[in-house]
Amino acid sequence: MTETTPARPAPAVPVTSRRTLLCGAVLAAGGAGALTACGSSGSADQPAASGPVQVGAVADVPVGGGKVYREQRIVVTQPAEGQYKAFSAKCTHAGCVVDEVKDGTVNCPCHYSKFTIADGAVKEGPAPSPLPQYQVVVKDGAFQVTK
Repeated sequence: MTETTPARPAPAVPVTSRRTLLCGAVLAAGGAGALTACGSSGSADQPAASGPVQVGAVADVPVGGGKVYREQRIVVTQPAEGQYKAFSAKCTHAGCVVDEVKDGTVNCPCHYSKFTIADGAVKEGPAPSPLPQYQVVVKDGAFQVTK
């Protein structure tokens, strides 16, 4: 007589997300600078608990224009004399950082979305929603922005 062995269930195969695979590839290639794109969504763009951030001098933002503070991910505009607005510099389409303020719009280099300097509304492009607006005040000739 021969004895039969009961069938063993197949071992569980872990499911790996596309994001996890891409992040692993980035790390393997030594791209630690790109690691921030691999984190969970939300944490890097959430309001800072420590209060306002000083971003730059009032003199750097012309009437009818603005300035992108890339490191802080903030753009400050001056749609009218003495009227300052601050927005997230992260495009609402694919998350790229906007790179310029020109001809009354804040412009994204990735897919060419444009946002108005007055209220951050989408003027052109694939962006689905306006830039999030932040509170901005002028103190001692510099902008203080609260996300």
